[in-house]
Amino acid sequence: MSGLYLGSRLTVAPLLRAIWRPHVEGARNVPRRGGVLIASNHLSFVDSVVIPLCSPRKVFFLAKAEYFTGTGPKGFASRVWFNAMGMLPVERDDPKAAAHSLEQALEVLEAGEAFGIYPEGTRSRDGRLYRGHVGAAHLAMQAGVPVVPVGLSGTPDVQPIGSNLPRLAKVSVKFGEPLTFGSSYKAMPAGKARRQATDEIMDAIAALSGQERAPGYNERPPAT
Repeated sequence: MSGLYLGSRLTVAPLLRAIWRPHVEGARNVPRRGGVLIASNHLSFVDSVVIPLCSPRKVFFLAKAEYFTGTGPKGFASRVWFNAMGMLPVERDDPKAAAHSLEQALEVLEAGEAFGIYPEGTRSRDGRLYRGHVGAAHLAMQAGVPVVPVGLSGTPDVQPIGSNLPRLAKVSVKFGEPLTFGSSYKAMPAGKARRQATDEIMDAIAALSGQERAPGYNERPPAT
């Protein structure tokens, strides 16, 4: 465990929990050791901060590479913060970014760590839960690790879309029981197994978050 991360757990994490006072359920469902995939709904930029703060163990997430490359005092502070929170840089505009992200995730899982992922791909702007992409199931099956579904609520109120500063709001984090995809899935064609496992993950997330389901995938808004 890095010194930066340990320092954040001992200082920053208690402070933020005292301010937000998140309601946490099911933390015991997160295995304390071994690789595990933390699969959550995605409502706000702060989701990747709230989950590690409420998890009983370190959770790695991917973050845009520009958060690690800034200059001056602001750039330095950004690097320290994102490194302390266990974020890993990824070049999202790189055509090979998706493949590289999967490689990074597998390395984390195979090292016996926890990796956080949003099966929807991007955050929901209307509050509904969208169909999951199969990357999460692929990672779980490839690494042979359980998936802990997570249902978040309230995080859009902490940092609404378009806002640069966080606000006080009630946040709920629910960790569900681990899902495993064993022999019955291995007997299926790979594509069918990943799709069925992904749908099972999304059903578990929906049960935890209470969100309305959307019929299709959530598309990333066009760049401006």
